[in-house]
Order: sequence, then structure tokens, then C-alpha cells
Amino acid sequence: MSDCPHDPAARLALLRAQWGGRGDLWVFGYASLIWRPEFEAAEHRPALVRGWHRALRMRSQINRGTPQQPGLVFALMAGGACRGFVYRMRPETAEAELERLWDREMVGGGIYDPRFLPCQTPQGTVPALAFTLSRRSEHYTGRLCDEEVLAILRHARGRYGTTLQYLAETACALRERGVRDREIERLMRVAVNAGLVRPGDQPAAARRSGRRSESRSSSVSTSTSTPSSSTSTPTAG
Repeated sequence: MSDCPHDPAARLALLRAQWGGRGDLWVFGYASLIWRPEFEAAEHRPALVRGWHRALRMRSQINRGTPQQPGLVFALMAGGACRGFVYRMRPETAEAELERLWDREMVGGGIYDPRFLPCQTPQGTVPALAFTLSRRSEHYTGRLCDEEVLAILRHARGRYGTTLQYLAETACALRERGVRDREIERLMRVAVNAGLVRPGDQPAAARRSGRRSESRSSSVSTSTSTPSSSTSTPTAG
């Protein structure tokens, strides 16, 4: 849907037309949708998407950071392959669930390029809605060195918590479900070696670290104003 209209309502209408409103509606989760889906799935399966990969390269100015201290969230980028999970929405609630999911992921006019991707599952291939990010997007960070990522992990915090917590929750959710993402595991080792989290206690330690960072930052700045919807960032797949 890279050539779809920019207006979110028009994009949703186009997506509905592609789905047709008939049959199952599947959604591909590759990060927070795995551990915080916010919709009831009738079924879920492990899935492999070829031609796309998960990368911590999207700026987050609300959910995991601020305009002054942007955070990072995962995006589905072209190239490689990605293991995640597909979730089937219940037919009787799919329309309403799609609208809620759209409001969550396409906030602020739509940063993502939503599209249906073929997802390989143990029971066969299903077309699933995936929220991808173009390298042409202003929210794409490009490649960051470990020092840049560590600075963000130390300081970035948004309305849903820290980037560090988000990374740790995603790593834990994938690991608990038998998915090993080498880059995520490497980033967690970087965080552990920097003393940001303790091995074996990563999500809980990340939350504690986020609270300490919030306490430290409050002595520097007390601004907690919420940006307008035009700068909102989605929760990221």
C-alpha cells in the first residue's frame, strides 16, 4: 500500500476493500502486538514473513519518548525475514477490532505503510495485515551505533514507559515463545554490559531503570505536555 492515499480514512477504506470484509482477518505481530495486543484473537500462530525484518529504527516521540528526547520502537523494514505471530480476529468483531487497531497504529495521520503480507505458518500461508515502515519516512532513524542506542535506552521515556522497557518486554515475549532474534538479543547484551539491566531480570529491571531515569530527569525538566496528534507515534507492531 505504499501508493495508497495519505489520508488515514482513505487508507483504511482501501484496506477494507482489499480485505473485502469477508473471511478471516489476520494481523501480523512482531513487537508490542505480541505482548500487548489489545484485542481478543480467535486464534494465533507462529509465523514467518520473508522479505521483511524487525528493526529498532523508528523514532517514538510520545509512547516511548518525547520530541525533546525521542525514543525508539521496532518497525518492519524491507529485506531479510522476520519471525513473529499472526492473530486471527473473530469474524463477528473483526470490523470493530480493525478500527481500534487502526487508531492505535495509525495515530497522527499514519506513519506506517499498512499492507497485507503472506505469512508462513505451520498450518499454511495466510495473508496478514502488517504495519511496515519506509526508509523514506522522516521517522526512520537509519542505522544507529551502540553508543547512540545506549543513550536512548538510558534517557528516553514516553507515556507508555521507557524504550529500555519496550526492548526488554519484546525480547522476553519472543524468547518465552521460542523465537530467537539475534539482533534483539545482542541489544539486550549491550544493555546488560552497560549496567542498565541485570541478566535474568530484564523486563522488571528495565521498569526499575525507567523509574530511576524519570526521577533523575525530573530534576532537569518538569515539562510533561503532550504533543499534538500530528507528532504522535504508534505503538509499533
